[in-house]
Amino acid sequence: MSTIFSKIVEGEIPARVVYEDETTMAFLDANPLAPGHTLVIPKDEYERLNDVPDDLVTNLYATIHRMVPAVEEAVDADATTVAFNNGEAAGQEVPHVHCHIVPRFEGDGGGPIHGVVGDLPELSDDELDEIAGKIESRA
Repeated sequence: MSTIFSKIVEGEIPARVVYEDETTMAFLDANPLAPGHTLVIPKDEYERLNDVPDDLVTNLYATIHRMVPAVEEAVDADATTVAFNNGEAAGQEVPHVHCHIVPRFEGDGGGPIHGVVGDLPELSDDELDEIAGKIESRA
């Protein structure tokens, strides 16, 4: 598999790279949701977050941690939304892990992360306890 992001890493496709180290890269999104919308990726291809090796997760988060204030300051953003779409059903269009850093501005019309789902589930305390138990047993 060779995703568009891997082609950017290899220099086959041009991108506005804003940061790069041995294992990660950050570049402007070609279809930005806001000025400064930046993607952070591991250079190696991993389709989903749970595929990324533990040692690389640390590097990936360190790059995200570095880039958030850089992006906010560069475009004078009031805040940022930082998110992963993890899998096709979540809206992941490129099967290569990537973090979106989306600058946010007062009155930009965007909503909080809780707005990504249209129909909110109605869950009883028993259902919540069951789900929590299943997650805890797998963590």
